[in-house]
Amino acid sequence: MNMISDQYVWFAWSLVFLLLWGIIFAALPGERRKMWQTSFFTMPFGLTEPLFVPRYWSPPSLFNLAERTGFDIESFIFCFAIGGASAVLYDLLTGRRSMRMTSAERHLPLHRHHVLALISPVIAFLVLVFLPWNPIYPGVIAMAVGAIATMLCRPDLKARTWVGGILFLIYYSTLLEGLRFSSPGYIERVWNLPALVGTTLFGLPIEELLFAAAFGMYWSGVYEHLTWRSVAPTAYEAVASSNRNMTSNTPRPSR
Repeated sequence: MNMISDQYVWFAWSLVFLLLWGIIFAALPGERRKMWQTSFFTMPFGLTEPLFVPRYWSPPSLFNLAERTGFDIESFIFCFAIGGASAVLYDLLTGRRSMRMTSAERHLPLHRHHVLALISPVIAFLVLVFLPWNPIYPGVIAMAVGAIATMLCRPDLKARTWVGGILFLIYYSTLLEGLRFSSPGYIERVWNLPALVGTTLFGLPIEELLFAAAFGMYWSGVYEHLTWRSVAPTAYEAVASSNRNMTSNTPRPSR
């Protein structure tokens, strides 16, 4: 038995994401700027909803907007909430903070493709979206390309990218499982499963899990990549680095 009418499931689900965004925002005062800036950057991606309705899914929405126009209010709430959350889950788990890179670091040869790496997912999506396949696949591949480009351009963000992807996959799939149990059959009724590969994991379409992993990997490091910030060392790492520098600078006795 459904706990809520199909008409309001998508709205309720988006509000759950927004509620968790608020809880994380309150728990990480030092990362609030990053959260809301990332969220306002991802929110306009709600405008892509007509690409996915009805080819990927057809969610009943407030005022039947998705059915009538392809757009809906829920998509903007959803995109806002998952953007900010994905950007700080790594910080929430590790307690690590970021710091601005020095001018010398920014001009290293490694960063000569900085802009290209940042826009690589857009290029990949525009190339792939016109192929005759469901739009979820170019979306996933584009974000995966962006994550790989980030790690190549910014090796210091490699751990943040991988761990961020895993954390957001767990975060997202847990909420999707909650949707599945609270509204039995909703996924089968709303997702266009015949147009997908048909593989499920724990009752969830594999496309949703691939989306979550790729989204988390890409967006977990975008803020640092875009604003030239790196993960600050822990107190232990700072002391160890200082000791190494002192050792390397100590003159060796002559024989």
